[in-house]
Amino acid sequence: MRQNSTLKSDPNVRVQLTVDLDKPGLQTGDIMLRWSDNLCPLGYHSSPVIKLGHNSHPSILMIGGVHGDEFEGPAALMQLARSLRQEELSGRIIILPACNRPAISASSRVSPLDGENLNRAFPGNPSGGPTAMLAHFLETSLIPMCDAVIDLHSGGKASVFQPCTLVTQTESTELFRRNLDLAYAFGLPLIWLLGDFNDARSMNTAAARNAIPMIAAELGGGGGVDPTIVEQATTGLKRCLAKLGILEQRQKHAQMNNPLAVEINDARQNLYSSGRGLFQRKFQAGEFVEEKQCAGILHYLDEPERPSAEILFPKAGFVLAHTNRGMVTRGDLLALVASVAAL
Repeated sequence: MRQNSTLKSDPNVRVQLTVDLDKPGLQTGDIMLRWSDNLCPLGYHSSPVIKLGHNSHPSILMIGGVHGDEFEGPAALMQLARSLRQEELSGRIIILPACNRPAISASSRVSPLDGENLNRAFPGNPSGGPTAMLAHFLETSLIPMCDAVIDLHSGGKASVFQPCTLVTQTESTELFRRNLDLAYAFGLPLIWLLGDFNDARSMNTAAARNAIPMIAAELGGGGGVDPTIVEQATTGLKRCLAKLGILEQRQKHAQMNNPLAVEINDARQNLYSSGRGLFQRKFQAGEFVEEKQCAGILHYLDEPERPSAEILFPKAGFVLAHTNRGMVTRGDLLALVASVAAL
């Protein structure tokens, strides 16, 4: 059930907006995160907010920059906002292009304010640290007022993903179907189903707790901005807006038929580094691999007298993501491997 969108001003609430989401038209402003530290002892840490459209149903929340080293999503959201015209919109669009702005500014996966990972902080705590407060604000104030949520991620500096949409498998079959409908509208040919191995501290789970349809997306990675992926994401966002009736659909898009669905159902499928060294990778994200297939060579640069080791995949599967690092240490994820699943 969507909540009333009015966010009352309260001096005891440590996270607030500077924009009125019920006011029609384009508005820009901040999420105000009151956290006193050496950088900002008496003011607030800001994250940008763009509000477009009207104050009516349907409403959508679009988020990027939850992790501060993932830039394709923020780029796509900024491009989307620049391309939309008020007269072609129904309902309301709330865009947070740099949701975790302190982390974005530092190009850091975690917030430099407290070292916490926002996508492992839900449901949060209104009296906790800055990341916990922001998570609580998103889960209890912004997500419940919307009819859908889209959260854009990528592999960041550490890894590269095959572009895909992430769909939470919920206890409610109706909510699961609505999640899938958003994924089909977004249009990527790969869907990652989130099941038992989904982290309950993520934004996907926060949306599920509120019974709000949601997809996330993994959009490449490597710590830069891939132009092709940004265009794909921008198109996908517009398709979702059209699906929800928020954006006038000016052209028909080809229907996505028979997407590949995968699911992680055995953590032992993943490939981890067995030691410290230079990893010479011999596979790509988006490939199917076999059990005992050579994944690469680990060269022990600190011990040049030690023979290099061949690294093998422990199980067969589909590679969702691979490391973007050359030097790795024991326990580093080298490949995220999933199994084919049925939709």
